[in-house]
Amino acid sequence: MTPEINAALSGGVLTLTLSRADKKNALTNEMYGALADAIESASTNGDIRVVLIQADGDTFTAGNDVGEFAAQAMGNGPKERHVVRFLHALANATVPIVAAVQGKAVGVGTTMLLHCDYVILADDAQLITPFVNLALVPEAASSLLLPLTIGHARAFEMFSLGEPLPASNAVAWGIANKAIPGAQLRAEAQRIAEKLATKPQGSLTAMKRLMRDAAKLVAQIDTEGTTFAERLSSAEAKEAFMAFAQKRQPDFSRITRQ
Repeated sequence: MTPEINAALSGGVLTLTLSRADKKNALTNEMYGALADAIESASTNGDIRVVLIQADGDTFTAGNDVGEFAAQAMGNGPKERHVVRFLHALANATVPIVAAVQGKAVGVGTTMLLHCDYVILADDAQLITPFVNLALVPEAASSLLLPLTIGHARAFEMFSLGEPLPASNAVAWGIANKAIPGAQLRAEAQRIAEKLATKPQGSLTAMKRLMRDAAKLVAQIDTEGTTFAERLSSAEAKEAFMAFAQKRQPDFSRITRQ
């Protein structure tokens, strides 16, 4: 387990805390690996009845580490991308997953919530899906799950414009269960997780399997991943990441459709 992911097991609840607050909890390959290991173990470890995901600092996560992203766009990324293992682990998870989200949840910070079973937002939370703005495509099976959850029109708006979705809208649209003051977030998430941990585990697992087609989700993740990799090496993506590094607006007008 990396120092940037803290894991604690108590009363059947495995709490995973993103602890890279100085970098807005941007997720590195190593962090993805630690999260994947923990969630995979939850499905085989009988002592773990619920997984709770939370984050330190004022931001849930800024999404993927942009430095690693840019390196991958230039062909210099890690040989094994643990993000794939993490997304597969979410799709295949058999125990309930609770999420506590404050501040901004960018990219995968939002799409991972679609795999969680109970989502609590601080009332200042904002969900942001800037994939198209980065010349990429959605991941984590969100191209399937988000339209199913909120409808095509709203999902298209979130993906194509990449504008922040306030916590109140996220609750009204069915992405999250409730929005509460930030000071109460962790305590409420812990309360829900502990309550779920007292339920009959076999029944919860069977119910979750009936509600979610894991094989279909994994297939969608893999299809998205292929397209994502293609887009990441595109001229549009290189322009997007160069513009980010140079702190300017990207100019896609001279790039022909690929």
